[in-house]
Amino acid sequence: MKLKIILMIIVVFIVGGLLTMKNYREEQSTDYSDKKVLVAYFSRTGEQYSVGNITEGNTAIVAKIIAEKTDGDLFEIQVVDDNYPTTYKELTEYAEKEMQENARPEIVGEIENFADYDVVFIGYPIWWGDKPMPVYTFIENYDFNGKFIVPFATHEGSGFMGTQGFAETGARVLNGLGIYGHVAQTNKEQTEKLVTEWLDNLNL
Repeated sequence: MKLKIILMIIVVFIVGGLLTMKNYREEQSTDYSDKKVLVAYFSRTGEQYSVGNITEGNTAIVAKIIAEKTDGDLFEIQVVDDNYPTTYKELTEYAEKEMQENARPEIVGEIENFADYDVVFIGYPIWWGDKPMPVYTFIENYDFNGKFIVPFATHEGSGFMGTQGFAETGARVLNGLGIYGHVAQTNKEQTEKLVTEWLDNLNL
């Protein structure tokens, strides 16, 4: 009898603990309904490291998941003169040359209502330990004062490489998400899980 009572008490504690954890996770979820969200990203297709030839960029995949879960507007950072090679080796050489020149390629389009956005997610692949140069063009084209910037990047082991600061923008920068490109490309379920957990824990 005593053993039965003890087991019942243990079950009650376990169930109570699980419900508490569930409620805690729900309380931690960030509510984006009162915020206007922009998801800006730079991404490339063609031959990529570890995943071969792709028709949708690694960063683009992550950006679309973020936009879906935050009800955000998507803006792809594209260059006017797109001379980026589609083969991996040549692309890395081209990207290195742009970085050494500190280039600012002209980008396509303009966000006319940029001032209306409260939160701007900015995504990019890591190239030579840095943001691709068109991302710098995008940053310098707009006034981020008073906004939240939330960085996200795809890579194959380098992590952010210190690119997530954005101190020059005057915005409040929140914790970013670095995700393996091959995970984004080949495992949507895992990618969605990582993105969801990250979004829920942002202090907005």
